[in-house]
Amino acid sequence: MSNIEIDNNANENGFKSKAALVVSIFAMVLALSNIGSSNASGEATEQNILASNVYSFFQAKNIRQTQFKLSADSLEIALSNSEKLNPATKAVMEKKLEAYKKTIERYESEPETGEGKKELLLKAKEHEKLRDKAVLKDPWFDYAEGLLQVSIVLASVAIVTSTPVMLVGSVILGILGTLSTLNGYYLFF
Repeated sequence: MSNIEIDNNANENGFKSKAALVVSIFAMVLALSNIGSSNASGEATEQNILASNVYSFFQAKNIRQTQFKLSADSLEIALSNSEKLNPATKAVMEKKLEAYKKTIERYESEPETGEGKKELLLKAKEHEKLRDKAVLKDPWFDYAEGLLQVSIVLASVAIVTSTPVMLVGSVILGILGTLSTLNGYYLFF
């Protein structure tokens, strides 16, 4: 065997080793991208469900508050004709009206429990923000997965054919896939 053949074999083995390393690195990034994609999808679904639940609770509070308002209005109308009422009945109605008004206020805002309409609306909007952020992340992971898969295929073809151009293309697509993965996690742009 001549020195040229030995050098060619050494160069080819070095090239294949580098290409195999590229495949390994981008396969690892692909796995991280897949995890990010699953997490972003799950987070979007979870936050959407939580927002929906909180909005449902808000709506239930709103309906109950409206019922109390209607009852209070009815009592106020009845009390406006108070000359026809005996004092004991009038006192019971006034006490009930006051209780209704307190309940109406409590349904509007209840900071100590976080279950007033104002607090519920803030919670729902926070869940929507988290959902929207997860929805923004998800496509970046999809782009990354596609780019990384093609990159791995190109690097594999480069190993089989010993074609440096294929490896260069693989590295370019792999870098783009890696950037997409990072953007999926951190939303740089």
